This record gives sequence, C-alpha cells and structure tokens, in this order.
Amino acid sequence: MVAEDKLAIDGGPPVISDPIPFGVSGPSVVDEEEVEAVSEVLRSQELFRYDAQSQCHQFEKEAAELLGIGYTLIVTSGTAALVCAMKGVGLGPGDEAIVSGYTYIATPAAIIATGAVPVIAEIDDSLGLDPYDVEKKITSHTKAIVVTHMRGVPARLDQILDIAKRHGLKVVEDCCQIVGGQHKGKAVGSKSDAAAWSLNYFKTISTGEGGMAYTNDRDVYERILYCSDPGLPMWNTTNIDMEKLRSKSENMDMEKRDAPQGQFYDVEYQLESFPGEGYRASELIGAVGRVQLGKLPKVLEHQRKLKRAFMSELDEARSYKHQYVDDSEGDTGVSAGVIVNDEDLAKGFAHALKAEGVEVAAIFNEGIPDRHIYSAWESILNKRSHHPSGYPWKDPSYKGDVEYSKDMCPNTLNILGRTLLFNFHMNMTEEQAKLMARALNKVDASLGI
Repeated sequence: MVAEDKLAIDGGPPVISDPIPFGVSGPSVVDEEEVEAVSEVLRSQELFRYDAQSQCHQFEKEAAELLGIGYTLIVTSGTAALVCAMKGVGLGPGDEAIVSGYTYIATPAAIIATGAVPVIAEIDDSLGLDPYDVEKKITSHTKAIVVTHMRGVPARLDQILDIAKRHGLKVVEDCCQIVGGQHKGKAVGSKSDAAAWSLNYFKTISTGEGGMAYTNDRDVYERILYCSDPGLPMWNTTNIDMEKLRSKSENMDMEKRDAPQGQFYDVEYQLESFPGEGYRASELIGAVGRVQLGKLPKVLEHQRKLKRAFMSELDEARSYKHQYVDDSEGDTGVSAGVIVNDEDLAKGFAHALKAEGVEVAAIFNEGIPDRHIYSAWESILNKRSHHPSGYPWKDPSYKGDVEYSKDMCPNTLNILGRTLLFNFHMNMTEEQAKLMARALNKVDASLGI
C-alpha cells in the first residue's frame, strides 16, 4: 500500500486538506438584487399583498409559468403551504393520511392541523415512501397519501399515484426539499391533487421563511385560498355589478384602490367559504422570492453539475449501493446518498471519511434527535394534543385506531442507519465534489468487504 492509500485515521494523508465550506444554495446566492428588491418595497410603503401588481402576485404568476401549473399561492412557510394543500383536497377530522417515516415533522404536523390522523409508513431505497408499505397501511379511513421527495430526489411517484387511483385517494406532494425538481418531464407536484414548496433558509431558493401551495384543480385552489385567509372571499364577483363598480372607481382614487383586482379578486368564487388561518405572505417575502426564483435555474445547474462530477469520479462500489433515483434528470442535485451494507460499517465509513476531510454521518445516528425521522417525533408518537380532548386521535368522528412506537418502521431506521448523504451547494466547486468522491473511493477500498 502506498502512503496515499493509507487511511487518515491510520496516519495517512487526508484526501481533503482544506475544509470544504458550508453552504445552503438559496442564501448563498443572495446579493444586492435581493437587497434592492426589499428596499424598493420598503420605500413604496406597500407591504400588503392584495394588489394586482404586488410582488406576491407576480411571484405566483412567474412560479406558475415556470412549473406549468394552473394555480399557485405564496404563503408564510412550507408548513402553511402543506396545510393549505391538504385542506385544499378536503383532508379533515375522521380521515387518515399516510406519510413517510422520513420527512420533516412539519409534514405530519400539517396533517394534524387539518384534524386528520397521520399514519406513518416505511421508506425504500429512494428514501421516499415505499409503495408496498403504503398499500398495506390503507384502511377505510384513509383519505390521502402525502409523498415527500427527500433531499432533492424524486420518490417512486408513479407507483404511488397508481395506488391512489385504484383506492380513490387524494395525493399531496411535499416538494419542500425538491424545489425546481421534475418527475419524468413534468414539475414535481403537477401530477397530484396539490403540492407544496418551502422557501425556508435551508432550501434550494430561500426567502428566510415562506412557502407556496399549488395545484391544477380550480376547486382545490379556491379551498387553498380560503385556508390562507379567514377574510376571503373579499369580493363575491357573482353578486357584484363589476362594470358599474369599475366605472365608478375611475373617478374616485379611494374606491379605485378598493376595486376588485389581482389574483384573489379575479376568482369567481364558486364554493362555500370557510374560515381559514392567517397564512398571508408579506410583500417582502414576495420580493425576495421573485429574485430567488430568477436564480433557480443557475442554482439547479450548479448543484447538478456538482453531483455529476461526484458520481463520475466514483469507483465501482464494494460495500455500498447508491440511493435509488426515480428520475435522474429531475433530481435537483442537492445530495447523493450511498447506502452502506450494514450499520456498523456505515459508522466506520463516517469515521474514516471525517478524517479524510468529509463531514458526513449516517442519517439515523446517536447524535442530536433528527426531526426528519419519525422516531424523533415524540409529540406525535405520544399523541400529544393542544387540547385535553386528545384531538385529533380522540375526535368523535375518527373511528380508526392508529398506534405509534419508535420501532414501528424498522426498515426505515435500518436504511437511514446505513445511508450517508453527500451534500452539494453553491459554495462548492466541482473539484471539491470530486475530492469527496475520491475520499469515498479510498475508504471503500480500505474498509469495504
């Protein structure tokens, strides 16, 4: 063995001597363009979104065009977007919704916010929902399947859509970690009943906090609108003489300001309204979102270039397999997962890789509880409620009997306990991505079986 092949943990030289910088793609591309966009909104003193030319409205139009989707709504967070999407498809008390055991706790929390009960299902080697376990978890109370595409990689969506169709279920896609991704030529979320983006700090593009609910179904969209604002509909256009109002408004500035206009006003509300929550996004979120949306193609191109560089540098694996990717073209390139043959070996890989200059660990480990893994959802596993009634699990309308435990999804914990994630972002170079691959090659050659 030459000196370069000797593992750093055994005294050899590390593959990476200079630390790879930390980065999150959305925040990493913030520059004067976002600063100027926010400043312009502040100078205008127009911070409220209800106007046809508002930043929020413009963001929604631009996002809809980018996705090829019919209806979009920017809101205050990814969680809010999920709640809107779920209420949009009619999820509520008495219902069950199947959710992945590997997704941020906000996903099952959003189910609970609708009054429905989350049913936790296993993942497979895509790190998304296992279609076979999904079908096992369907009961007479199941109303929806919530599909999360984790770490920029599409789940086995076609199989899940087929299951939903056969059982008459709604599908909501949690696209919070795959903003800009596609599945077989179409934007993720566009094939389902409704979907959600997150614009959180740690996402592909970011407004700090923010989100977007979207759908191709006009009725679902109207319900999403109701969910986002308890004051809607502001104008019921079926009961207003629009021409008379517009004519009158032309001569009165105040009434002109109040005249129906923009996305919320142009909707001819057809469904019975219901009081929703306050998820309205501010113009500051909309302004930053528009700039970030314009940078999305550049972010995706760079992330995908890094992942391709990483993958092309890898030798044939000895002791691991690659995460299954249902559509490599639709992958956003934010990460590459390798699933090591067993958990002890995965720990050994992580220890050796750290010495080689790659900060990586198994997704499920003994460190800080990860709220992306169901076993760390204590409040849900213990059925804690904001109310003494035990809602929604003990709601009179719920006739099911869901039980939870930390070991209820053993396959999920096993897969996550063996999976190492290599992350890519805008602060990283192609050479650094290749160095990470060489470090993995070195460790696999030395520790691999």
